[in-house]
Amino acid sequence: MDSRLTARSLAASLGGWRTREPAYEALADGIRLLCLDNRLAPRTALPAERELAAALQLSRTTVAAAYRSLRGTGHIESVRGSGSITLPLGRRQLGQVTVDADDVDLQQASPAAWPGLAAVMSETAQDAASLVAQSGYDVLGSTALRSLVAERYTLRGIPTAADQIMITTGAQSAIHLLASVLLRRGDRAVIETPTYPHAADALREAGARLVGVPVTTDGWDLDRAEQAFARTGPTLAYLMPSFQNPTGRSMSGLEQSAIARAAGRAGTVLIVDETTAELAIDPHPVEGMFAGERAFAAAEVIRVGSLGKTVWGGLRIGWIRADPALVTRLVAARPRRDLGTPEFEQAVAVRLMPLLPEILIQRAALLREGRDAVTSALHRHLPAWRVPHVAGGVALWAELDAPLSSGLVLAARAHGVYLSAGSRFAVDGGHDRHLRIPFTAPADQLRRAVDVLARVWPTVRAAAPVSGGELLEAVV
Repeated sequence: MDSRLTARSLAASLGGWRTREPAYEALADGIRLLCLDNRLAPRTALPAERELAAALQLSRTTVAAAYRSLRGTGHIESVRGSGSITLPLGRRQLGQVTVDADDVDLQQASPAAWPGLAAVMSETAQDAASLVAQSGYDVLGSTALRSLVAERYTLRGIPTAADQIMITTGAQSAIHLLASVLLRRGDRAVIETPTYPHAADALREAGARLVGVPVTTDGWDLDRAEQAFARTGPTLAYLMPSFQNPTGRSMSGLEQSAIARAAGRAGTVLIVDETTAELAIDPHPVEGMFAGERAFAAAEVIRVGSLGKTVWGGLRIGWIRADPALVTRLVAARPRRDLGTPEFEQAVAVRLMPLLPEILIQRAALLREGRDAVTSALHRHLPAWRVPHVAGGVALWAELDAPLSSGLVLAARAHGVYLSAGSRFAVDGGHDRHLRIPFTAPADQLRRAVDVLARVWPTVRAAAPVSGGELLEAVV
């Protein structure tokens, strides 16, 4: 059965869609971008023309023309009795846009595999006879790997035992599992905005009502955070305190303590995502690189980590650190989602854990080169943009000099550069003045991407509707 999207939800997802004239083509472009990002799944029923026109404060004629344009480009079809339905895209492959070999794909902020990974995999394969004699997957995680993960927490000053660790198939799997166990439909969940979009999807899938707390490159809005906890009584809060995705900002000790106190008073469980926490670039990173046990002592904390950013995104090894009683509940609930983590990948991870100090040195050098290449190119070619300095992480959250992120992303795609618009990371719409630019690709590709952005930006800006010299903001 086709899913149906309400006019209000589509309006929020579109954000600042009015990036050019005529308005109907700008609206069609906004919906195309949602399809390309897979934020609108194939076979989704769009709102009726009259409903969307009312939500966007447009004429029905404008919406009808936008739908007609989308039919012409093969993005939607009209079905009697069902209205307008989105179609699978010819270039879509497993939810991602397929790019050519000479294109620059910056939609995912993941570096290439650590150079020594292939050798570690080869060594692990020599033990294939003993591995294939086992079931092949493990719902809790191997004792050896759980012990190594626990030891790493202990070295950070967070005493941990193996029975507090559960191994998952990546951090995303961990977040989904936690959401399914801890949330009931209608529960409130606090989440940063902007944020990691797949985490927001996981909380929504579990039935949560999201409460956004603003975070910028200058820090967390503590007043809004304290109000959100006090007024909504959220069941859980999802945070990335260290090198937050997409802003790259890390919480100070003051920010960690303030949020923990607010969560503790509300009885809220904190899910702390540390997948980027070890990706420090500068020799002396900011104060809050790690959210220590003392800073969050006022609240119940569950930690999520993985090897996806530090070693390779294709190595699906993540973990949850929680109270042993919760680990038992998670193990019981997990088979409804997946049967366990592959034992071969766990065996690879066991060999990798002692090598992490060496791996992180290589990662820091790689990410430093990428960050510096992007930053210098943006300062040179797009001086009107605000480009923050980040001490670690995987991306820059650049502030444009006009709220035209969606239009810029579409224009760049035509030149072989693939990025995600700022609205992709919003919880309740917005962020159209921002663009996430990962610096995980090779420096020459990053400089080429900035060249393309600088070349198309004047055209995107000139095409936007203006009123009194100012760009019009979309009404949502």
